[in-house]
Amino acid sequence: MPITPTSKIWMNGELVDWDDAQVHVLNPSLHYGWGVFEGIRAYATSSGSAVFRLTDHIARLYRSAKIYMMEPAFSPEEIIQATKDLIVENDVQACYIRPLIYLGYGEIGLNPLPSSIEVMIAVWPWGSYLGEDAERNGARATISTWRRNDANIIPPAAKATGQYINSSLAKVAAIKAGYDEAIMTSPNGHIADGSGENVFIVSGRKVITPPLSDGPLGGITRASVMQIAADQGYEVLEQHIVRTDLYLADEAFFTGTAAEIVPIASVDDRPVGAGRPGPVTKEILDIFHQATRGELDRYKDWNESVR
Repeated sequence: MPITPTSKIWMNGELVDWDDAQVHVLNPSLHYGWGVFEGIRAYATSSGSAVFRLTDHIARLYRSAKIYMMEPAFSPEEIIQATKDLIVENDVQACYIRPLIYLGYGEIGLNPLPSSIEVMIAVWPWGSYLGEDAERNGARATISTWRRNDANIIPPAAKATGQYINSSLAKVAAIKAGYDEAIMTSPNGHIADGSGENVFIVSGRKVITPPLSDGPLGGITRASVMQIAADQGYEVLEQHIVRTDLYLADEAFFTGTAAEIVPIASVDDRPVGAGRPGPVTKEILDIFHQATRGELDRYKDWNESVR
């Protein structure tokens, strides 16, 4: 999806013009994928722009950095404030936010430890990740032949730059085969997640998602949906899912910051339920959208005003 440039990018404490926000071609993160990032969204609310669960996202960013032995010179609180300031500077109310912790230029090689640690934040308007048709009618998904990384190969608990080549391989294969999205399995054959989203199924009054031990990222939207579903009286379970559970589910949906909540209409050309967005998915989606717009007092702490 094309990026719509804004005015400024925050780099190591300085506001830099969009076109001047550059790194050297010998930057080691470019060569070896050693870096961690977040995807965050700000929404327009009745009281102005608010970032959805910003503190939780930045806390996860720093957990990822710890796994990769990266110690930024900036505190989480400084990154939170810089994010809010950058949204104001760029005069965008609803936007996607991408903070990145990466290695600085000057060292090269497989040992990242001598490199300096750099931080940048960018914001820009960004619409539907999987497309409006998928949001409205449900996505066509397929089980990928590319498996999610094992925890002792590349830690899936971190949101690291290089590990997303695993997701990209699955995504490209799905697109070329005519699907909207891939669903990946863990090394033990259980459903893990989509290429960039968590996966849920609905069975009666049960809302089920794979446990983190099966390799999905601990998604912020995933946690939000689990809370919403529990508050609506559904039984929320983290349990192993296999591909036939998706085929036979009453409903299924993806969750993620970029995707938000997208119904799954079919998996491997088998309709899920009625083959269109189901009532439970619609109910959770409606509440989620109200929450992101700051319309529900129950979830008001999820909205962090930029001013």
